[in-house]
Amino acid sequence: MDSNTHTQQLVLQTIDSNALVVQKRKDIYFKKGDDPLLLGDTSKYFYFVMSGKIKIYDIDFDTSKEQILYMFSYGDMFDVVALLDGKPNQYLAEVLEDAHVIQFPLEDIKELILRDEKFRQYFYSYIASQIKSMEDLAISLSFYDVYHRVLQLFVRFTEQVNGSSRLKVIDNLSHEDIASMVGSVRKVVNRALQKLKQDGIIEVSRKNIHIKNFQKLLEQLK
Repeated sequence: MDSNTHTQQLVLQTIDSNALVVQKRKDIYFKKGDDPLLLGDTSKYFYFVMSGKIKIYDIDFDTSKEQILYMFSYGDMFDVVALLDGKPNQYLAEVLEDAHVIQFPLEDIKELILRDEKFRQYFYSYIASQIKSMEDLAISLSFYDVYHRVLQLFVRFTEQVNGSSRLKVIDNLSHEDIASMVGSVRKVVNRALQKLKQDGIIEVSRKNIHIKNFQKLLEQLK
C-alpha cells in the first residue's frame, strides 16, 4: 500500500467518525473526458478520489505542448489549492478513466483541519507528498534527459508486491500522456520505451507496460 492510499484511508476513517460531516457526504461519478475541476465546484466542495484516473495539467497554447503535473487515482484528493487559499485552480483537468469521488463541503474539511489533530496530520502529510512530487518534477525537467526522466517516472509508480514489481496508475497510459508527464513528445518517449524493452527492463502487451526487471531499472539511474 502506498503512502497516499494509506493516508486517504486514515483520513476517511477520521471523517466517518464525525457524524455531522458524514451526513453531508455525496458520491460523484465522472465519465472519461470530463473536467472534474469544471464540473465539480471546488470553491464549495473538496473531493477524495475513490477510483478512476484524473490528470491535472497545464498547456502552452502557443505551442500546444502539455505538461501533466499530477496523475490522481485512489488515495488522492483535490482541490488542495482552493482549500488553502480560496482561489480557483488555474490548471486543467481531464478524467482518463471513469472516476468515483466523494464530495464534502469545503468549510467542513477546513473545520476538521483546525480542530482534529489526527486529520490535520494526515492532511499535511498528503500536501507534503504533493510538494515533493512537484520538486522532483522540476529537478527532473531541469537536469535529466528524457530517457532518465522515464526511468524516474517508472520508479515513482512501481509498487513492490510479494517480491514482484508492478507498475501502477500509469501502466496503461497512452505514450502521449507519458510524454506529457516527462516534458517531452511521443516520438522521443517511444525511443526511450523501445530501449527499455531491448534492455529487458520492461515489456509491453495490449498497450500495458509491465516492469520486467526492476533492479536493472534502478541500476540505469546510477
